[in-house]
Amino acid sequence: MLIHPHDLFSSAEPWTVRIKSIAKELSKRGNEIKLCYFPLVIGRHLSSQAEFGELIPLDRTPSPKVFLKNIYKLVQLAKEADVVHIQKCHHYASIPAVIAAFIARKPLHYDWDDWEEKIWYESCGRGLHSRFIGVSFKLLERWLPVLADSVSCASSHLKNMSRKFGVKENYIFDAPVGADLEKFRLDIDGQWVRDKYGIEGGMVLYIGQLHGAQYVDILIKAANVVLHKSPNLKFLIVGEGFLMSELQKQVFDLGLEDKVIFTGAIPHEEVPFYIAAADICVAPFKDTEVTRCKSPLKIVEYMAMGKIIVASCAGEVRNMLGGCGILVEPGLCYKLAEGIIWALENKDSIYDIIKERSRRRIENKYNWGCTANNILSAYNKILRG
Repeated sequence: MLIHPHDLFSSAEPWTVRIKSIAKELSKRGNEIKLCYFPLVIGRHLSSQAEFGELIPLDRTPSPKVFLKNIYKLVQLAKEADVVHIQKCHHYASIPAVIAAFIARKPLHYDWDDWEEKIWYESCGRGLHSRFIGVSFKLLERWLPVLADSVSCASSHLKNMSRKFGVKENYIFDAPVGADLEKFRLDIDGQWVRDKYGIEGGMVLYIGQLHGAQYVDILIKAANVVLHKSPNLKFLIVGEGFLMSELQKQVFDLGLEDKVIFTGAIPHEEVPFYIAAADICVAPFKDTEVTRCKSPLKIVEYMAMGKIIVASCAGEVRNMLGGCGILVEPGLCYKLAEGIIWALENKDSIYDIIKERSRRRIENKYNWGCTANNILSAYNKILRG
């Protein structure tokens, strides 16, 4: 039984790719999956059945009655499960899951993919209400690794935190993000994306969320530098978030409206075509507590498509790229601009080498199949006692 605190079907909560991909791979390996999730509006879910198993919507309404109802439902489901698996620490999902595992006497696995407390503060500030929620994240992220029977971590930084909290080494497992090898392929043609946005020359692509922990403002400043040297270039920013209007204003103030294109959110099924259309793919970061914990999904999806990547050297990015991309100093727009300019000037000579190395690295390590195998090892470990 897998439990995730967000809406599997909402573009407003796109970070469910991980849990859906893991569930799909576990199902491929003959496991029966029940995936509990929390739609933004109860009753507004698309299906009770997915390609990987049964989907069970739960209510996230802040109410004691709803909270107890969710506990009861999860207890009944846990009785039929071999393992209770939680991703993320949001209280309305994680606390009922822990209680259900305890009452049903089933082993508990915690999949730790982000430092939610730090993301919350970076995105929402440190006002009184924000601090109250931040404290709940802090307490849950401190104790969930300890309460769980095993922990899978998306980064080495989260592994180190798990050790610091007292989790035994042989119960900590690697679980970086992965690419879907069937959807992200080298033979995909992205010409229709270029046609849709009227792109005839070079194209630089960013895919991700537009909020405080993604640093798209650095890319826009870098674009302003790059475009002085390559005025026929277009920058495509794919995604949505609460900072979109602010970022659009930044583009307007720099006079780049016809050079920097915001697409808004797109279905994840279309992401491979957007990547295929690009000449250069970028991943800008600052070196913060948030980024040190991440293994960014955009990096592995860019790599799976064999693209030339310019990325800030923060967190897991260096380990993930493994020499298959161009690393720049984090947080500095002019360093990102230098990396993009160098990539554009040398793309013809390095593309074939990058494409082959990147794809091989994804096939060997950074795919959802490998991540699911590591999580299955965790399940087997705790089931054996």
